[in-house]
Amino acid sequence: MGELVFVGLGLHDEKGISLRGLEEAESADAVFIELYTSFMPNFSVEGFERVVGKKIHVVSRRQLEDENGKVVLDAAVRGKAVLLVPGDPLIATTHVALRLEAAKRGVRTRIVHAASIISAVIGLCGLHNYKFGKSVTIPFPSNFSETPYMVVAQNKKLGLHTLCLLDIDAEGNRHLSLREALEMLLTVEEKKRMNIVTNETLAVGVARAGSSNPKVKAGSVRELLGYDFGGPPYSLVFPGKLHFMEAEALIAFAWAPLSVRRFVE
Repeated sequence: MGELVFVGLGLHDEKGISLRGLEEAESADAVFIELYTSFMPNFSVEGFERVVGKKIHVVSRRQLEDENGKVVLDAAVRGKAVLLVPGDPLIATTHVALRLEAAKRGVRTRIVHAASIISAVIGLCGLHNYKFGKSVTIPFPSNFSETPYMVVAQNKKLGLHTLCLLDIDAEGNRHLSLREALEMLLTVEEKKRMNIVTNETLAVGVARAGSSNPKVKAGSVRELLGYDFGGPPYSLVFPGKLHFMEAEALIAFAWAPLSVRRFVE
């Protein structure tokens, strides 16, 4: 039987792929790419085709999810297929399902990892990765949910940080802004009155993680509401209890006010 190799593309452009990932794509019989699970601001399919010297087949959400990745798996049965994925390949649960489907068919699978938005955002903030609790996605207003607020509340109760990934619609070129995300959380705060996300709550906004010009800003929710983060993609972090080094990192690298030191425990 053939094989299916999941290859991470990194976060921003064609240069984010590893040398190993590039070799896998160059030696594949068929190369596919999905661009709906994340947004890579400077990535060009045409540019990447020139790099690997072969045609790249763009697959849609419908093909990978509704059709169980049939087009990719059929190619993997016949030979070596590579699926290029933004970020780290198996962060998106849809690709775990595809890997399981490959196993059912007897197709061997391998993974070539790359930078993930999760590690990138945490690193840019200067916070300790082992102090993060459950992460959550904040959806577009049309899919309004109180879940993100409750996840922040649960993590804060334990003194943990919360990473919030902001929803995207890559195919529709829509990106939930940091302002929209904060306003939705404030709406839930008005209802719940749990003092979890107020205008004075400390938060960290991150834009374009993985690029050469990321923007990181820590401050009160009120301050972030009016801050210009530039273009997408966006992420949001709500710190819990801080180590003294985390506080200093937020001051040095995220322009946090000196008052964040009061959160040190």
